[in-house]
Amino acid sequence: MTKKIFQGFLAIIALTIALMYSFGYSYLFRGIRETYLRGKTGSSIDDGPYFPFNIIAKGDPKPWVKDSLYNRKPLPNALVQELKNTSTAAFLIIKNGKLLHEEYWDGYHQNSKTNSFSMAKAVTVLLLGKAIEEKKIKSLNQKYSDFYDNYKNIPLGKDLTVGNLATMEAGLDWDENYSNPFLPNAKAYYGNSLAEAVFLRGFKVKPGTKFEYQSGSTQLLGFALRKAVDQPIAEYASEKLWKPLGMEQNAEWSKDENGMEKTFCCIHSNARDFAKLGQLFLDNGKSGNLPVISPEFLNLMKAPTKQSGNAYGMGLWINNDNAISHYYFRGLYGQYIIIVPEKNMVIVRTGSSKSQPKDDKGRPQEVALMVNEVARSF
Repeated sequence: MTKKIFQGFLAIIALTIALMYSFGYSYLFRGIRETYLRGKTGSSIDDGPYFPFNIIAKGDPKPWVKDSLYNRKPLPNALVQELKNTSTAAFLIIKNGKLLHEEYWDGYHQNSKTNSFSMAKAVTVLLLGKAIEEKKIKSLNQKYSDFYDNYKNIPLGKDLTVGNLATMEAGLDWDENYSNPFLPNAKAYYGNSLAEAVFLRGFKVKPGTKFEYQSGSTQLLGFALRKAVDQPIAEYASEKLWKPLGMEQNAEWSKDENGMEKTFCCIHSNARDFAKLGQLFLDNGKSGNLPVISPEFLNLMKAPTKQSGNAYGMGLWINNDNAISHYYFRGLYGQYIIIVPEKNMVIVRTGSSKSQPKDDKGRPQEVALMVNEVARSF
């Protein structure tokens, strides 16, 4: 009897595995292997080594100049408590182009590389801007069907532009749900083929008519960018951002089994180098005297759209409702590169904040708290 029960159990397992492969859910095995079998309950800031990646190579490093008051003034108690409560790994303040404060927790340090998650979306949009500047892409209005001809035959797909993808107004049939393993975010994150995860999903509404934050949009943008620049996107990021900005370390950009970068997420780098992406905006697209990217395109990125309720631009979240206006790169677990023009300041926070109360426009309230506390004290 026991033997028959065991055999029946094995048969059920075998059938389950066969069905998962048949219905396109084989990526769940990788998800289980890289999460539960490692003592995690989901993706994490340290899971970079478990995925294939392309290197974003640095050039000659340009370390941050430390301010004369570097780390001489402690962070406000209320902010420290918030950072500890939200499992912060790193917290940096850059003011007037100099490193004013940096602090690390839980064994992380200045060379620790952690997952950017969706901060990579803004990097992808920066590269879009560079490709437009270099005339590899015509403009934000260029049709997606110019890159993938079959979109001409998809209802509403023929209307899609690269600009729609950058502003999260693509109208894709995509549910941005990180907790359900059967929805497209999990397939894009853990699957072997990004093309299978994002192409030809169809559309819910006409592109350009509604804001809806969708990782699939930035991944589609990545495919167009890859075709336009005709090289791995990590190589393009190295040439156009990492090297001219003087990053201190190589970064790793997670990719699928076909070599395509996950442009919706997953650049693994350190807090100091992330900060240089924010400083690029304060320096109007330059690194020292070296032009890196068009300041006009940066202005487009940080211009809030009406469809988003003035909360999102292109790859950036924007808060002009706060007493101190700011805009920022944002990752899933509270990864932020926050630019505060009024204070000539960049704030970087990395970590694993799983609970983020949001305002009525979907923006994490903790960002405004960080900005207000830092501006008050520094």
